[in-house]
Amino acid sequence: MPLYRQLRPITLEESDARFANSERRVGACLYRTECPTCQECQGLRVRVEDFRMSRSQRRVWKRCDARFRVEFGRPSCTPEKLELFRRHKVSRGLTAGEDPEDIHERSYTFWLVHSCMLSVEMRYYLGDRLVGIGLVDVGESSLSSVYYFFDPDPEVARLSPGVYSVLKEIELARLTGREHLYLGLYVRDCRHLSYKMDYKPHEVSVRGVWQSPEESTQSLKVPPA
Repeated sequence: MPLYRQLRPITLEESDARFANSERRVGACLYRTECPTCQECQGLRVRVEDFRMSRSQRRVWKRCDARFRVEFGRPSCTPEKLELFRRHKVSRGLTAGEDPEDIHERSYTFWLVHSCMLSVEMRYYLGDRLVGIGLVDVGESSLSSVYYFFDPDPEVARLSPGVYSVLKEIELARLTGREHLYLGLYVRDCRHLSYKMDYKPHEVSVRGVWQSPEESTQSLKVPPA
């Protein structure tokens, strides 16, 4: 998984090309998987104009849209955001045994504030309480979902804020006239990534070609030339 640092800001048109190449961003760096003997890790994007919520997604939308307030701005680090990020990481077991206090302003800024692209921060509030942060990269004709974290308190978690965040990003793409929302990498048998298939219709990238799920299944059966 090569990681390479960008030494200059990337234009909106260049961002679209990177998204279409299944490249992901962390801080000012981009990466993509390059496994010579495996094609299981694929990029996935939602076709915004054609997207329709499922029944369960509509329930989440109605439940959350009546309670959450969303603000937009440039990414930044504040003590409130940093504490929310720490609590989210600890609750989901994502600190890998590290001391949560090692998640500090410098590391947060490096990973979630610095960017080589035009990036937007979506702030989710329950009343006056900040309960979620979503980061989205912007291209000329598409958006790319970067990261989302939320308050692990049961009062928030039971509302399915992760599902709502994807639906809000799709809405943002639609309202700004963009064709695709890129949801990052998808692996069919990995439960942490396979949820992305729930947002339909979508396309997956197989050997650099964006296809419907049906087409991609057939493509994976054919060895590359």
